[in-house]
Amino acid sequence: MKKVLAFGGSNSSTSINKKLASYVASQLEDATVNVADLNDFELPLYSPDLEKEIGVHENAVKFSKLIEESDAIVLSLAEYNGSYTAAFKNLFDWMSRINQKVWKDKPMMLMAASPGGRGGANVLKTTKDLMPYFGGNVIADFSLPIFHENFREEGIVDEAKAKELKEKIQIFQEAI
Repeated sequence: MKKVLAFGGSNSSTSINKKLASYVASQLEDATVNVADLNDFELPLYSPDLEKEIGVHENAVKFSKLIEESDAIVLSLAEYNGSYTAAFKNLFDWMSRINQKVWKDKPMMLMAASPGGRGGANVLKTTKDLMPYFGGNVIADFSLPIFHENFREEGIVDEAKAKELKEKIQIFQEAI
């Protein structure tokens, strides 16, 4: 059994990206899934001065350990104003102080979902381009626009998007 860490890059209590990450991870075969919530890993805003004062925050260490203990990562990013959420970026910044290879070369399914028509395209592109520099081994990526019309608990409503996601999950499955 492979251990899969799934999470949404948002601290919203109703995160559509956490829902998408959880759904995708649940479709993997022979996997035990740990769905993490960024709200369980609250962190003060990263600054070199604060790090000098307190060291690396324990919640960054805990999240980094979740990554270390996992065989693969399913991450779906929310897009705020064309970029990461502050909560995700802050966690990322703190963890990079432990090890610049934050994602530890784990196979990753990288996604974004949004209520709008672009499906988090900006944050997905930026993140996909940056991941290799931080130990991100992106196997497959997927964008889901118009989330509230295209997603139900049982899966993706839009047939073309459902087919695309199924193919991406298969590619990811084979890599883990």
